[in-house]
Amino acid sequence: MVAKIFIDGEAGTTGLQIRERLAGRRDLEVISIAHEKRKDQDERKRLLNAADVAILCLPDEAAKESVRLIENDTTRVIDASTAYRVDPTWAYGFAEMDKGQAEKIANARFVANPGCWPQGLISGLRPLITAGLIPADHPAIYHGISGYTGGGRQMIEDYVAEGDKASQYMPYGLTFHHKHLPEMKLYSGLKHEPLFEPVVGNFAQGMSTSLPLQLGALAKVPTGADIHAAIADHFAGIKDSFVKVAPYDASLGKTSALDPQAHNGTNTMTLHVFANDARAQVVIAAVYDNLGKGASGAAVQNLNLMLGVAAAESLAA
Repeated sequence: MVAKIFIDGEAGTTGLQIRERLAGRRDLEVISIAHEKRKDQDERKRLLNAADVAILCLPDEAAKESVRLIENDTTRVIDASTAYRVDPTWAYGFAEMDKGQAEKIANARFVANPGCWPQGLISGLRPLITAGLIPADHPAIYHGISGYTGGGRQMIEDYVAEGDKASQYMPYGLTFHHKHLPEMKLYSGLKHEPLFEPVVGNFAQGMSTSLPLQLGALAKVPTGADIHAAIADHFAGIKDSFVKVAPYDASLGKTSALDPQAHNGTNTMTLHVFANDARAQVVIAAVYDNLGKGASGAAVQNLNLMLGVAAAESLAA
């Protein structure tokens, strides 16, 4: 049976990339709304209720409206907004987060696609808190740089219009109240929200994040090898994982592997651990595509799980 997929908001960056990834699939049919009817609520309602899976690529309030328009008990939903990411009735769509997470997604009717920024933090910190190497009340600091496509259509238009004059490095969220913080806190296992400083770079897509850890005050200080082993063990136990862990090399002083554009066009995330045991300092870095694993790639991965097909279908690793 061919599954019907409706991308509500397919004209946006995430929607377009999802559609591109699904092109040529014979196991599904992407049903689309006519351009002139995109704001026609009755037509959207009809398509939402006709779909086997609706993928919402909309602002929060519009996504909530789409969910309300679904009147049947069969249409399944993947929501790419922040509207339902900490809602306990929705499955969180980061399949590699825990051993049983992919199964939860596969069996769920409602799946909240994860944000791009939270995945780097969760990947590096959750395995350490789970393993007892880092306490849940540890004061976490999280930093990174992302391409301007992460800011949506308006930021894309602004950067393209500025051309060579566009800011090369623009920190934002400097009031330290970011929409991703509840998601980061909940799924990393932290008791308190992290101090988060995101940056936009003058490149279209890709991201590199950094989680520095000062460990000297802990009762038992883990080594860099301990940190790396816990993270590697976690992801080694995840079937069909797109999250890779780079080999640990305590002597590595510099690397080009943290290029934020290194995994563009793929659904891969690579984690790196750097440490100075004498100083009890560790940095966990993550590199991934903000439009791939950080958005449309994750949505397609979740769709595959929900449809019961190979996790890597339509996804470059």
